[in-house]
Amino acid sequence: MGEIDFKIMVLSGKGGVGKSTVAARMAVALALSGERVGLLDADIHGPSIPKLFGVEGCPLMVATTGIQPLQITPKLKLMSIGFLLDGRDSAIIWRGPLKHNALKQFLAEVEWGRLDYLVIDCPPGTGDEPLTVAKLMNGRYGAVIVTTPQDLALADVRRSVSFCRQLSLPVLGVVENMSGFVCPRCGEITNIFKVGGGEAMAKEMGIPFLARVPIDPKLVEASDSGKPFPHSDCLDQTDKAFASIVLSLLKAKAQDTASPVGEGGIVDTEGGKRG
Repeated sequence: MGEIDFKIMVLSGKGGVGKSTVAARMAVALALSGERVGLLDADIHGPSIPKLFGVEGCPLMVATTGIQPLQITPKLKLMSIGFLLDGRDSAIIWRGPLKHNALKQFLAEVEWGRLDYLVIDCPPGTGDEPLTVAKLMNGRYGAVIVTTPQDLALADVRRSVSFCRQLSLPVLGVVENMSGFVCPRCGEITNIFKVGGGEAMAKEMGIPFLARVPIDPKLVEASDSGKPFPHSDCLDQTDKAFASIVLSLLKAKAQDTASPVGEGGIVDTEGGKRG
């Protein structure tokens, strides 16, 4: 990963908070801003990125120099564990060592070329896959944590923050997803559920708050149809949120926030601790 300026792990404490959608839109927004971006889908048991980009069923391309990512646009490349599957209903049934080796291979052998950012969509929780990715990080990197405003999701985010701190993984910020609902008629945001929980938690824990991303039916439709680049006038409120996120990521890259993983000690899957 020597030709990658900055790596971003996208984490969530639990499933169902829209982490993969946020990771995909984050990568798209960075690419639209002119950055060279790679998006790695590291969710072994539930790869969603191929569906979001309409590239399900694409074969894994391997050359003599390494694994070739899929070129989505001149500024955006994509690689997914899902390209290993025979079909959309296929399941990967692997134990920890196999998952570790697969992720290690994807991180080391994909020929990304020169990138400004590599966005890594990790599976939810703090298990084998996020731990493996964190342990393999080098150079400059950080984590973005995705949550929803509900108390149950926020409790899991606290564990994600603890995970990052134990691994000396810089937390770039928190994104509060599904924060309000965008009316498809007038474009105004209505707070149909509790909002602001992610921002309050970020303030309490002393980490940056990046943005509130509302539920937008047009974004849901675009994601379901595999169209990651809908017309910008369709997603005004969503675009504003991701513009704020991109600005924060550009600042983080410029400030070089990375620190070595392992200063706090790494607990491996066998229960040992590496100091």
